[in-house]
Amino acid sequence: MKNLLREGERLDDLMRSGRVIIQNEKEFCFSMDSVLIAHFPKFKKNARVLDLGTGTGVIPLLIADEVKEICAVELNSRAADLARRNVELNGLTEKIFVMEGDYRKHRELFKAESFDLAIANPPYTPIKNGEANKISGIARARHEFTATLEDVVTAARYVLKFHGVFCMIHSASRLCEIVAALHRHQMEMKRLRMIQPKIGRNANLIMLEAVVGANAGNLKILPPLIVHNEDNSYTEEIYRIYNE
Repeated sequence: MKNLLREGERLDDLMRSGRVIIQNEKEFCFSMDSVLIAHFPKFKKNARVLDLGTGTGVIPLLIADEVKEICAVELNSRAADLARRNVELNGLTEKIFVMEGDYRKHRELFKAESFDLAIANPPYTPIKNGEANKISGIARARHEFTATLEDVVTAARYVLKFHGVFCMIHSASRLCEIVAALHRHQMEMKRLRMIQPKIGRNANLIMLEAVVGANAGNLKILPPLIVHNEDNSYTEEIYRIYNE
């Protein structure tokens, strides 16, 4: 497999169904956030899933066994190329389709209300907050250069069927904005889980499930997910998620 690698690339084990992923060290490599949100939805075997901003395709690779088919859209041409190669490398071309495109132009790319579930690990940080990383791939992934919170929620609502499900991981500090954006687009949050770096620390991330056309209320707030023990080792749940 090493012969498949190009300059600056490495091959990582996903520890799932024998799958591996090629990543470019000059671009944004996937983080724990993608792994966590890939394990959060309640998947249905016949579901059509859209991954909004797939990067190198890690989320589709992790969820491929759980659903019928996945469309993975990515704006960055280099990341989209890596995603396609990763799908081919893992023998999943019949289940995962990688589309290079801008999901802000969702009306041009997709048929309305054609997916059962949309999943996203979008940029968390508004451009005005802090200086963006100078490496373009990392900057796009972490800061709202090419897609804002409003953009990802708008796209999710457009592609989802009535009672379709939207799952997203995002910054806990933007929860109020997220709830407002979902409500504007006829989606209501039904499950919420806070992610804490350690016990006793404030949550820095959230994972949510919202449903198109659902009534407000009946929100299920799950126990927090703790990432690290006091000695900075990963908690048992984190190890379990990675080893599932």
